[in-house]
Amino acid sequence: MREIEVFIDTEEIAEFFFHELVKRGYVPSEEELEEIADITFEYLIEKSIIDEEEEDE
Repeated sequence: MREIEVFIDTEEIAEFFFHELVKRGYVPSEEELEEIADITFEYLIEKSIIDEEEEDE
C-alpha cells in the first residue's frame, strides 16, 4: 500500500459539519462544532487513518 500525505484542518471539518447539520435542520453552536471537529480528528487518529504530527513553528 502506498503512503500519501494528507493535511486535516479541524476548522474545515467544523465547517463541513455545520453545513451538513444545517441541511438536516440542526443549528449547532460554534462550541459544539469545535467539539465535533476535535472528536472527528481524534477518531481518525485512533483508527490509524491519520498520524498526528507537530507543526513547525
